[in-house]
Amino acid sequence: MGRYFNAAQISLAGRTFVEAEKLAGQYFRFSRGEWEKRRYDVKTLAFLEKHEVQEGAFAHLCKYEYGRDPEPKGDGLHFYRICLQDDRILDAVDRAHSFIRISPLLLYIAAHELVHVIRFDRGEGNFDAPEDEKSGEEEKVHRITRNLLKPVTDTDLNLVLDCFSDRYQIGDLIH
Repeated sequence: MGRYFNAAQISLAGRTFVEAEKLAGQYFRFSRGEWEKRRYDVKTLAFLEKHEVQEGAFAHLCKYEYGRDPEPKGDGLHFYRICLQDDRILDAVDRAHSFIRISPLLLYIAAHELVHVIRFDRGEGNFDAPEDEKSGEEEKVHRITRNLLKPVTDTDLNLVLDCFSDRYQIGDLIH
């Protein structure tokens, strides 16, 4: 059985996504209300369906589609679910022996996943790309996320960027 975020950590995750939305909006130069066009939600481990639980990632993105028309122009309605893997996040913080704090780690994860949502919604990335192309998308998203976070980078966030950039998979995509 996995470890779950407590009430304070769930609240922190919510605040972190609000902050990441603001930063992403500034970076991508969103007009007022543009986030409303992006359909996504965030769930923590306790609220995930079995297929949304993923080993080996701090979070992953699921895409759900409704009313998809088989015609090329009939895209139907879709939304993304950012599935936080509480146990993996808490384990990483524990293993870092107080060097990595949960707040900057959550900020990086939130920003990273929101960059995916934006890129997929804009058609700049392909959610359904073959496995061999997904690593290229991850590299682009990581680079964008680092640039997006530059205005708020501090010692704690720099540690997250250094420790979790290449050695750990931040996110994963499933359909």
